[in-house]
Order: sequence, then structure tokens, then C-alpha cells
Amino acid sequence: MIAIIDYGVGNLFSLKSSFGVIGAQVEITGDAGVIRNSEKIILPGVGAFEDSIAKLRHTGLDKVILEEVKKGKPLLGICLGMQMLFEKSLEYGEHEGLGLIKGSVKPIAPMIGEGLKVPHIGWNALIFPKEREKSVLYHYLDEGECVYFVHSFAATDCAEAISATAEYGTLLTASVEKGNVYGTQFHPEKSGEVGLKILKAFCEL
Repeated sequence: MIAIIDYGVGNLFSLKSSFGVIGAQVEITGDAGVIRNSEKIILPGVGAFEDSIAKLRHTGLDKVILEEVKKGKPLLGICLGMQMLFEKSLEYGEHEGLGLIKGSVKPIAPMIGEGLKVPHIGWNALIFPKEREKSVLYHYLDEGECVYFVHSFAATDCAEAISATAEYGTLLTASVEKGNVYGTQFHPEKSGEVGLKILKAFCEL
């Protein structure tokens, strides 16, 4: 069973529906016991970093996540859930993240230059780094397949963990991978058949 963490934010039911399409057993839960008994964990997230990380810590589930990751359990952070995997975010101030991946989350506006809208919304092609093996999340994909983004901030200073980028004025971090910790800035559950293939690959870890 895959536990989708419910701490008050995230596209929980669209995520659950996507896993249902591929026949995976998932449970939306804020129960620490259920999360500990799961095989894998999904950390969703939408909205502001400061509010979301505060809600996660208020539930005490941040500690559960860290404990389970340390045991080797696969964790997938999606959108803001991915951003919370990092050491800190500079979204309207400086806020401490979970620290599972080195790096920080910064506004994309200074990175992409003038003429492009913020937030970055829409379909973009995945670009795989040449210097590392293709991520296991992309086992069923070819480079250049498109996924759906909605974000104004992006992970930076994390070159060693980047498993894919997307071009939007510059190359932005699209996904990360470090050991049993995975993150996608895009929304697999909104990315059609391509997204389902990514979720399937995660289920098979």
C-alpha cells in the first residue's frame, strides 16, 4: 500500500484516482501508524511553502517521514511536496525544509528573464542529464515526453540530485532523485499517460 500524506494541502483525490487507473492500492492518510505500515510514501503539496511546512510539522508527520526515509522507504514529493524535500526555501522569506536533499528553492522570475509569464504553467518536455543514468521514475519514458507544470519557484544548487530539467527561458529543475527520495516539480497526476507511466514506475520500486 502507498500512503498519500494528508496534512491539509495537495491534490489528494486526483492523485488517488491516478493510482487507481494503474491498479495501485493507495490510502490518503494523516495517521502515523498507517504511514509506517505503508510500502511507499507520497508527499503532495500546493500553495505556499511556509504554510505547508508549518502544517506538516504541526501534525508531527515530518518526523515520521524522516524516520521512514532513513529506513529506506521510497518517498515521492510532488510539486510543493518536492520543494519541501530541500534544505530551505526563499519563498517570501527564508524557511527550513526537510533537508533530505541539498539545495534551496528560489523564485523563477530572475532565472527565466523578461517576457515569460510567472507562474510557469503548461506542458514542457523532460530533458535527461547526460552525466547520469536515467532515473528509475522514467523507466517507461523517452526523453522529450511532456509533463504538466504549475509553479513560480524552482529547486537550485542541487546539480547532483537533478534527474530531469525542463526549458522555460532557462533550464529549470523538473525532478530530483537521491537514494530512495524522489521529487517531481511537475504534476504526474495531471500529465496524462506520461504521468501514469511515472507513477507506475514508482509503484514498482
